[in-house]
Amino acid sequence: MALAGTTASFEGFEEMADAMIRDGPPPRVGVPAIATAPMIIDTDLGGDPDDAVALMVAARRVPELRLVVTSDEYGGERARLVRYLLDLVGRPDVRVVAGSDLGNSRMWIMDGVCPPEVPRQDDDVVAVVDEICAGIEGRIRWVGMGPLSNLARLRREEPLLLPRFAVTQMGGAITYRDPSRAEHNFRVDPAAAIRMLPELGLWNPRFVVSDVTFNPAMEITRESALYQRWGRPDARPWERVLREHFDRWMVKYPGSMQHDALALAAAMLWPGVRFIREHVALDEIARMSLHADGTEIAMSVSADYSAFMSWLAGALS
Repeated sequence: MALAGTTASFEGFEEMADAMIRDGPPPRVGVPAIATAPMIIDTDLGGDPDDAVALMVAARRVPELRLVVTSDEYGGERARLVRYLLDLVGRPDVRVVAGSDLGNSRMWIMDGVCPPEVPRQDDDVVAVVDEICAGIEGRIRWVGMGPLSNLARLRREEPLLLPRFAVTQMGGAITYRDPSRAEHNFRVDPAAAIRMLPELGLWNPRFVVSDVTFNPAMEITRESALYQRWGRPDARPWERVLREHFDRWMVKYPGSMQHDALALAAAMLWPGVRFIREHVALDEIARMSLHADGTEIAMSVSADYSAFMSWLAGALS
């Protein structure tokens, strides 16, 4: 009634007032519900140590973390290492399940790190994810840090789960550094990527692409303060595991760019990753390209790398 009366006194206010009378007041400004939604991480931890860094950030800074699913499994060893790291950081409450095993061994470098007393983890992905989701109301954050194999299996066996996932996936590239092949997470299981892209497109997925993550500005090397901190005499047990992980990786590579930690930051709604809506398609080997008739996704186009590395250091402090 007050708004209706105001229109008589203020020229040009009538259209705005009519909309507010019809639709009600604008929503309150505050933290979006998805920012505190339960989280599931899907990771191929045990190769590039960026997965382990991201897991430690999530374990320490995401109290809503409920489940970690491993992808591109290596005989159950990735899941055992995840369980070990979660226990070291004080998160025994987080479930772990061994996911898709694609028969690969090239991206596993952590033999002997996990103590023998750490048991093998459950490997019934569908049952465990279903159980976790059954106890949750509303949407669930799914953070993909590996191939899309587990999502493809869930789509086949429990299709009603997919609409519940707010998916943030690290993967894909418009201009990949090797034009002859797809980005790693898509290349490891191209069939899953090709199948799942249009399926996920129905539910507004966000893809943190390699065009943004492959940048030396977010690389941890031997000169990095984080790496040096993990080697101090007073380093915490989980920090010592990260140090060992990087030492093994850097036998071959100069450092590890934090692809997966940036994807996690985006899923946590850290504001330094910029997304735009794009239509994309995958070819027969899962290379991504812009395509007017493709699937619409939110795709990362830039990141504030300096701010991200400060955020990462703080999250691991």
